[in-house]
Amino acid sequence: MNWLEKLKENDTARRVLVFVLLGIVLYLLRSMIDLILLTFIFAFLVTRLENVILKRIRIPRKLIVIVLYCLVAMFLYVAIVHFLPILIDQISQLVDSLVKIYNNPSDNKIVQWIVGFLKESNIQKYLQTGVDFIIASLSGIGSVGLSFFLALILSLFFSLEKERVTSFTGQFLTSKVGFIFKEAAFFGKKFVATFGVVLEAQLMIALVNTIITTIALYLMNFPQLLSLSIMVFVLGLIPVAGVIISCVPLVLIAYSVGGFQDVVYILITVVIVHAIETYILNPKLMSSKTNLPVFYTFIILIFSETFFGVWGLIVGIPVFVFLLDILDVRNSEDIQKRTIFGRKKKVD
Repeated sequence: MNWLEKLKENDTARRVLVFVLLGIVLYLLRSMIDLILLTFIFAFLVTRLENVILKRIRIPRKLIVIVLYCLVAMFLYVAIVHFLPILIDQISQLVDSLVKIYNNPSDNKIVQWIVGFLKESNIQKYLQTGVDFIIASLSGIGSVGLSFFLALILSLFFSLEKERVTSFTGQFLTSKVGFIFKEAAFFGKKFVATFGVVLEAQLMIALVNTIITTIALYLMNFPQLLSLSIMVFVLGLIPVAGVIISCVPLVLIAYSVGGFQDVVYILITVVIVHAIETYILNPKLMSSKTNLPVFYTFIILIFSETFFGVWGLIVGIPVFVFLLDILDVRNSEDIQKRTIFGRKKKVD
């Protein structure tokens, strides 16, 4: 067992081995990736809401969890009973309208150019993937719906028994293979500190973008407003590319509804939304590490979509930022801050 003792003493080799083992485990569990990611997202968001509420109101933590999940249950009931039939009908009408425009473009050169560009690029593939994701998510009984329900239940049990779960999991740190769990805990903390925070910020950015875009669509009397809002929100979860991709169907619908004038209004709205995301929301919500070059952003999205499907478009950037954090890759701002902080600390 000399090799095991040497492995325990070598921090780098031990960390690399555990990272590879975690990668293999996730690969073997790839069929459950929906359940794993949704459970993590729900548990992370509930924990963040708990902390925000506890800072303002001193009430039992479990009571907050119960109230939050009761609100979620009420929202799901109203959404399924009242809005789901309307939404499915609107999505069908929206898809039919886009297919008609796509197959029979008008004589306008701008519309013909957009349709031609769609046929020659991968944006059509992303749009189809996004529509499939929305329809699958809103279907009554399906794998995504089942994963969503199970993730809610698992995150509820985790939130209610967080202290017991943490205490029980901590026992593995002192076991015979404790060094593996210590490294797994290290990666877990990094994952929450990067992946979770970036994904939360992207959710907030997508929500703000959706609100602004929906107001503009309402003022322009767009049809199928509910389905368009959900499409904008889902595509808004894709960093940078989401705003551009959502612009294509909106422009086509704008031209069919109000002609060239509405197309101009939509383009102005997209520019405003992109400016708010780039210059206001990203600097406030995102870490400096996420200021990736656009070239890197699109390369990551292309590869992550190829390997992980629809989830890759949403989690590709957060996973890449997590890997940057693991490898301790820092930009000039981080290095400068560290240097300044280090000097101050030495002076003190």
